[in-house]
Amino acid sequence: MSIDTETAARVAKLARIKVEDEALEGLAQDFNTILGFIEQLQEVDVEGVEPMTGVTPMRLKRRQDGVTDGGMQDKVLSNAPDAREGFFAVPKVVE
Repeated sequence: MSIDTETAARVAKLARIKVEDEALEGLAQDFNTILGFIEQLQEVDVEGVEPMTGVTPMRLKRRQDGVTDGGMQDKVLSNAPDAREGFFAVPKVVE
């Protein structure tokens, strides 16, 4: 696949990127370089290769998922400028 300057201009317009006319040739060459690398990657045999999250084999850490009330209501409300009956008190904004 080859990208010409017209296609590069269209891609730039779709991406809402302003590209000067004299820079379109270089942009088209950059697109062609990227597409050439992608074509090169298509040739790699990945049959039997497991997907991975990184280059070193590791398992993501897991924790027990439990619902709690937090147990810190007093600490949280100590930061409030005005707290009443266990809640933040805020001025009325709707009349």
